[in-house]
Amino acid sequence: MNGKDNVQNQIMEMKQHPDYKAEIVEIFRSNLTPKIKQERILAYHERDIASALELLNQEERSRLYHVFHGKTLADILEYAENKAQYIGELSVQKRIAVLSQFEAAEIAECLRQMNKADRTTIIELLGDELKGQIMLLDSFGEEEIASKMTTNYVTVPSGIGVREAMGSLIEQAADNDNISTIYVLDENKALLGAVDLKDLIIAREGTWIDAIAVTSYPYVYANELIDDCLGRIREYSEDSIPVLDSENKLIGVLTSQNIMELIGDEMGEDYAKLAGLSAEEDLNEPLRKSIRKRLPWLIALLGLGMAVSGVVGIFEAVVAQLPLIMAFQSLILDMAGNAGTQSLAVTIRVLMDENISGRQKVFLVTKETRVGLINGVILGTLSFLSVGFYLTALKNQEAATAFAVSACTGIALLLAMVLSSLSGTLIPLMFKKLKVDPAAASGPLITTINDLVAVITYYGLAWILIINTL
Repeated sequence: MNGKDNVQNQIMEMKQHPDYKAEIVEIFRSNLTPKIKQERILAYHERDIASALELLNQEERSRLYHVFHGKTLADILEYAENKAQYIGELSVQKRIAVLSQFEAAEIAECLRQMNKADRTTIIELLGDELKGQIMLLDSFGEEEIASKMTTNYVTVPSGIGVREAMGSLIEQAADNDNISTIYVLDENKALLGAVDLKDLIIAREGTWIDAIAVTSYPYVYANELIDDCLGRIREYSEDSIPVLDSENKLIGVLTSQNIMELIGDEMGEDYAKLAGLSAEEDLNEPLRKSIRKRLPWLIALLGLGMAVSGVVGIFEAVVAQLPLIMAFQSLILDMAGNAGTQSLAVTIRVLMDENISGRQKVFLVTKETRVGLINGVILGTLSFLSVGFYLTALKNQEAATAFAVSACTGIALLLAMVLSSLSGTLIPLMFKKLKVDPAAASGPLITTINDLVAVITYYGLAWILIINTL
């Protein structure tokens, strides 16, 4: 009975989590005619079809490309993680047919990953409008916000009625599907305001478009750096954010999807910096490049680590007279490092808000210090009691010696956690003041500095409280 139940459970699980990729590959590798293959494969979602491409070799993918028309293939490749690779495997004619279905921003991204000869050929074969949009996007550096914008948006001129605006929207919607926000421009194409689609639909027919346009609307300038404006625009929940040139003319928009991708990329970069890397690293990155990213930080941290070891050497006399204290060194170092890293994470998150005031920064430092103090008191007390009982009960130390060591451990833990919380807050604030990315105050850097603080605190207290006093 149990065996039957297990089989039924496995069948149910397979039904709940079917392997669509394997099914699609099986259909493709069958002897069905291309027309039937196309019909059966298109019964699956485009995302599943795109995922199935990973299970095929290049020769099989080349045959699969012949099964679909350009638009259908474009809809599938929209979901592909290796979009540029797959497009590079297409013939020139098929490549143009697919790329023509993409937005200019997506085409520009794919072109950047192609060799110069292919890129030049494709640009020449694209339509004049697409070519102009791609050239506009390529005119901005990768760190500028306009490099991430899309030219898919709808505009209406000021001074027209709601009925005329609706007609213009319907006309533009054939080529632009980002219609939830309509931008109002003056005669020079400068941005005047924005209209929500819902407001346009419910407005009375005789209403002027300017009367329902929101003129207090977030925007960014094309040449602004992503790091400088991302913290500002992420506070808004608009469907799209307009991108303006130096003359306040609308040249593109950032959709909510663009913004989410930028935030994801920024978080990935910050995570890499917290690990002591200069930039994010992926699985396929060459070995030499990975080493070049990691080695500078590791050399710097080696120097700091040697400084920590040198400080321990200064207290050699303390260790020689009381070797027992070495057993609890890692306890102090680990807890100090943990406290500092927690404060660092909180501080970097707070500093993502570009509008944070000096008063708020002072409050942050005060709060983190208090958190470190309270946690230090609690953990220091627990350390004092547990270490004291451990040494007397299990190591047969005299009570005076045992609790002297535990007192040293507890007080050192308290001071180390307070100082580590303080350094985990002050160092990124200092980096921010110096116009350096606070995330560069990485976890390894904070941990090593906290080790230095903890070692001086611990052995200094041992020298004062135990060697000189007792």
